[in-house]
Amino acid sequence: MPRTKDSADIPNRLLKAGRDLFWRDGYNATGILQITETAGVPKGSFYNHFPSKEAFAVAVIGQYGDHLQRSWDAMVAAAPPGAQATIAHVFNEMIAWHERAPDRPGCLMGNLAAEITLSSDLCREALQTAHLAWRGRLAGLIREGQDKGELRRDLPAGLLSGLIWDAWEGALLRMKLERSAEPVRQSMTLLLGQLLWPHHQADPHRAA
Repeated sequence: MPRTKDSADIPNRLLKAGRDLFWRDGYNATGILQITETAGVPKGSFYNHFPSKEAFAVAVIGQYGDHLQRSWDAMVAAAPPGAQATIAHVFNEMIAWHERAPDRPGCLMGNLAAEITLSSDLCREALQTAHLAWRGRLAGLIREGQDKGELRRDLPAGLLSGLIWDAWEGALLRMKLERSAEPVRQSMTLLLGQLLWPHHQADPHRAA
């Protein structure tokens, strides 16, 4: 097994391997030996950096949450001006990623939430933090659009953001069942085009 010469690099290698394996195989089906072999580090090095597999999963979730926030910022920066256009751009970019992804693995947060939240309070809390950060970014965009009259104002931005999250994760689950990203695109087109925009502006093609 190749050994790393930079001890500071080991945690990141382990986290990347764990993220990829959890995403592909799930938390329960992934063992520590599999993680260390994928990372290319000695098995004993795992416990030098993480006291348990559960603590390791919390770190994976935190790193993935940070990645989501950086990705969100990049997508918003590249979006056309205006809340409507920005939200549509962000979801189109995320849908396009799932269309390109091999085997359509879905969302790591959603996958782990379905698998381990009942058995690990630590992981549940970490997932909740990442989930709320995602929803908070979206709620901020919705609130901005409401203030400018671009988006419907009769429902709170936080409530709309939560509904969109729920629909997104449900559509990703159906995507995995059908092995097609079409359910995600259809759901977001309907949700954004018919629910989020003001009724007089509703256009089912705006999110496509």
